[in-house]
Amino acid sequence: MYYTYMIRCKDNSLYTGMTNNIENRVKKHISGKGAKYTKSHQAEKIEAVWRTKDKSLACKLEYQIKQLEKAQKEKLIKGERLSTYLKGKIDCRRYYRVEKK
Repeated sequence: MYYTYMIRCKDNSLYTGMTNNIENRVKKHISGKGAKYTKSHQAEKIEAVWRTKDKSLACKLEYQIKQLEKAQKEKLIKGERLSTYLKGKIDCRRYYRVEKK
């Protein structure tokens, strides 16, 4: 499985990434050992996660989310469906929202 995720940083910005090990990757971001962006913006918590079967699909979703405006990303975090903003750009049926524990 591969995952596309959004993390909220302490400055209220959002970081979007993809991985095949979500728990490990989030721990790295929060500890300051993740991506360059989250090292300088201090990752705070995971906001949203989508699961898919392969790396290519996860990368496509990551790219499309990064193209959205912040207000749209916030609505995705609150539960808006991917198809609201990405219909016609990706096959939204191939992604499954992972509920936070």
